[in-house]
Amino acid sequence: MKPVYIFRHSPTEGAGHFATFLDRHGISQRLIAVDAGDSVPADTGGCAGLAFMGGPMSVNDPLPWIAAELALIRDAVARNVPVIGHCLGGQLMSKALGGQVSRNPVKEIGWGQVSVADNAAARDWLPGLQNFLSFHWHGETFSLPPGVSPILSSPYCANQAWVLGPHLAMQCHVEMTADMISSWCATGAGEIERHAGEPAVQQPGAMQQDLAPRLAQLHDAAERLYSRWIAGLARA
Repeated sequence: MKPVYIFRHSPTEGAGHFATFLDRHGISQRLIAVDAGDSVPADTGGCAGLAFMGGPMSVNDPLPWIAAELALIRDAVARNVPVIGHCLGGQLMSKALGGQVSRNPVKEIGWGQVSVADNAAARDWLPGLQNFLSFHWHGETFSLPPGVSPILSSPYCANQAWVLGPHLAMQCHVEMTADMISSWCATGAGEIERHAGEPAVQQPGAMQQDLAPRLAQLHDAAERLYSRWIAGLARA
């Protein structure tokens, strides 16, 4: 089986639990560290799927690799190669397929409930779930590209995830680990301080409370999503 290409855009925003899940299922990975200067492949001929992780930049920034990633996403969708996006990754997918990325009404930083939509696509990707506690860290949001099905929302962000065939775009971070949360709280301390008191922004201490049960709930939802996603991977 060809590897899943994992695109990292920031040293602290790796694949986390997603990589652990792929390892457990014997699915090989190739890290493309865009933050370290790795080139974006010209097409999807060498991979079984594409995974795009988060990052502090905007998809609307004039960065040289953004256009290449948007083109690669469009190539994958045209070839029916599964694509998954986490936060920035979901925004890249949305923009590539005709959606827009703009400022969210509020910052979302920390833990918050997301609701599962009442539609067939949501029941397919998240069977048996009506809501779960997810992790968030974003100031922008995506609109829904033509033809997609929304599957997640939150009180502070209407579009938390959508699906299109084998493709999954998420605004929220289901890939988090305890180490990642600790690291983000440290590197994002200034951002947290600037937005302290806003309704969807938590302080580092609050984010790191009760981590074991919170991560257990998060990973339960993540594994349902990831299991459905890898079902679309070509096994040749």
